[in-house]
Amino acid sequence: MRAFTTHTGLVAPMDRANVDTDLIIPKQFLKSIKRTGFGPNAFDELRYLDKGEPGKDNSTRPLNPEFPLNHARYQGASVLLARKNFGCGSSREHAPWALEEFGFRAIIAPSFADIFYNNCFKNGLLPIVLDETVVDSLFAAMYSEEGFQIEIDLQAQTVTSAGQTYTFDVDEFRKHCLLNGFDDISLTLLDAEKIQTYEAERRQSQPWLFNAVHQ
Repeated sequence: MRAFTTHTGLVAPMDRANVDTDLIIPKQFLKSIKRTGFGPNAFDELRYLDKGEPGKDNSTRPLNPEFPLNHARYQGASVLLARKNFGCGSSREHAPWALEEFGFRAIIAPSFADIFYNNCFKNGLLPIVLDETVVDSLFAAMYSEEGFQIEIDLQAQTVTSAGQTYTFDVDEFRKHCLLNGFDDISLTLLDAEKIQTYEAERRQSQPWLFNAVHQ
């Protein structure tokens, strides 16, 4: 998992409340657990004018000119500015996979669905909760200024834009993991030596358990 320390990036809008995970990555694409290959179909129903299906060549599909993420001014955006209850709906972890592969490193919103919020941290994506009035002001600034960027400092827990700095809360353990790029597997491997020692001792003290496994 990629570590997140500081990041400065172009901001793109998802200016609607209650964006659910089926809108982020539709159900027909949930046929893999490889964590890759979902970015081209992120927001599929909004990005394209036809119906997306697995295996389709997205480069030949008609783009929706009304969808902001298709606009030239938002190409290369790495910070998504959203409205309340972002990521609601099903618990599919494919949603943060798709957003991360699309190019987003952080999402700012007044609130997130709990499971989606947790899944973001496990996949190197930083979800930031800011007051709704602050989010409103960021939307206004972004729409008025092409190339609008935001600077995020996870260690300091700050978001800075246009000379204004805002602080956000984050659980210390999640912060530690994201700063160091630790997902669940990485955390387990930190104790690999202890695990190996335990297994060796167990094999000596209860060898019949291991013999049974090999039979």
